[in-house]
Amino acid sequence: MDKVRIGVIGLGNMGSSHTKHIHLEKRVPNLVLGAVCDISEERREWARNTLPEVPVFEDALSMYKSGLIDAVLIAVPHYDHPVLAIQGFEHGLHVLVEKPAGVHTKQVLEMNEAAQKSDKLFCIMYNQRTNPVYQKVRDLVKSGELGGIKRAVWIITDWYRPQCYHDSGTWRSTWEGEGGGTLINQNPHNLDLFQWILGMPKRVRSFCGFGKFYNIEVEDDVTAYMEFENGASGVYITSTAESPGTNRLEISGDMGKIVVEKNVITFHRNRVSEREFNKTNTAPFGRPEAWKCEVPADTNGGEQHVGIMKNFTNAILKGEKLLAPGEEGVLGLLISNGIHYSAWTDSWADLENFDHDGFYNLLQDKIKTSTYVKPDVVQNVADVAGTH
Repeated sequence: MDKVRIGVIGLGNMGSSHTKHIHLEKRVPNLVLGAVCDISEERREWARNTLPEVPVFEDALSMYKSGLIDAVLIAVPHYDHPVLAIQGFEHGLHVLVEKPAGVHTKQVLEMNEAAQKSDKLFCIMYNQRTNPVYQKVRDLVKSGELGGIKRAVWIITDWYRPQCYHDSGTWRSTWEGEGGGTLINQNPHNLDLFQWILGMPKRVRSFCGFGKFYNIEVEDDVTAYMEFENGASGVYITSTAESPGTNRLEISGDMGKIVVEKNVITFHRNRVSEREFNKTNTAPFGRPEAWKCEVPADTNGGEQHVGIMKNFTNAILKGEKLLAPGEEGVLGLLISNGIHYSAWTDSWADLENFDHDGFYNLLQDKIKTSTYVKPDVVQNVADVAGTH
């Protein structure tokens, strides 16, 4: 096997973009587009016109059984990610799934179990892990150069979306169609990076606005407080209703603090550990000497989606280590579910002993008791599988 034949399910914003990278631009060596699939006749017609050499299917199982593919890239609405992934494993395929891994941890854990039972590779499209800036921040934390972590604050409010965005598709911004709002749509990458850099928090207490700024039923404003095993705290703030917004990550440790803003890393670096300084200092208003250092990192954003597909292909063909193993998709989702759970129950969410069934039942109640009526919209078919 010197090439991987991949099938793409879902030809909306993301799926069609992936097919162009693979087939038209040939940006992923040794990855070929074996087939595509979409339930929409309009999108299948787009594929026939744009990708005339590529077989087109209207249902996933037919494509799985065709013998034309070795792997599948799933780029459909959130609820269907685990279902299609599990079926892919059952048909002996390697699986690359778009973010988020799913809507609730109960279904994602089932997907992870199916992946573990198979002998196939499982990867998730956490393309922000290819960004050299976040890779460098993670290295600074994991290497201990920042010292013991005390606090992390991420204000990520530059996800502005107007009402017409929420109205642009019948599935958008609903519990039944999307499974949530900004946490499940715009923020999965950031929640993944948060835990990828810092590790998983133990518990979370959150405060959410549901339809606070828009005519929607899901969350559009979030403030979450987290606690970690080592005693560190975290604050995560996000919204789709602020313009201009902010994207600022600040991580404080014994050796100073790291600030990431506008794709620049600034390390306010203590010459000695604050904890060590505290033991020996005798000046009432003394503080460690700190240097303001700009940390070098490539600011081009990395290879993003193409980088993940290259890594996935090389993992299949050459045994390369996956940058974003699919099983890790549950971690950021667990934080997301925990934030919802805390807001719904007005209590702490224990992420180490999370009530997966309880969360699922609460989500079903939200769907069953919904009185939200979607305004008349012109369905943008090309956007159906878009996740941003």
